[in-house]
Amino acid sequence: MKKNISRYLALSFVFFGLFLVLNASVPIVQYEIFSLSQFSGELLSPVPKPEVRGLATETYNLTRASNWFIGQPDLPIVSSKVKYYNLSIPRLGIKDATVEIGGEDLSKSLIHYSGTSLPGQQGNAVIFGHSSLPQFFSPTNYLTIFTKLPSLKKGDDVFVEYDGIKYTFRVEQMFEVKPTDIQVLEQRYDDSYLTLVTCVPPGTYIKRLVVKARIVPKT
Repeated sequence: MKKNISRYLALSFVFFGLFLVLNASVPIVQYEIFSLSQFSGELLSPVPKPEVRGLATETYNLTRASNWFIGQPDLPIVSSKVKYYNLSIPRLGIKDATVEIGGEDLSKSLIHYSGTSLPGQQGNAVIFGHSSLPQFFSPTNYLTIFTKLPSLKKGDDVFVEYDGIKYTFRVEQMFEVKPTDIQVLEQRYDDSYLTLVTCVPPGTYIKRLVVKARIVPKT
């Protein structure tokens, strides 16, 4: 009798372990299939194996915005009279999420990358947001808030309220980069742009998904 109980317990642990592995790996495989169809040819360059190993160290804390890219772009000093503003993405169920300008802790808010232009100004406002496995997604949890960013489509609207002024940005482009491709943080001043960045595949930090949007002129 005791042997049978032990056998059943052992099998239960095995099946539970398999369930956990599948629960984590299936979303990653699904994303990679999706990525091949959506971003084929749009990854600026593959992630070299030594870099992936380097990012996997225990000291590499992805809740800190400064760890998301390797290297620092030469950006101008951008001063702002406000420290926080709000961002909403209807397709993802995100409403009035807090964005901290020049912040670090992605577990407490979205982060506006220091040195990038402010919303509504000429230039490129870059916002980082954390992601996780899809089953943990919550639009109000900053550790999971950008998990469904890959489901955005060209033409979707992103709304920003900065210093009492509301701006609408429309998605124009989506692509993947590696952590050393810091050119996505650089500025261009022919219009007002918004760039959203998160880690992909979900639950990993191998690549960065970049969603670029352009301001919609007010009529």
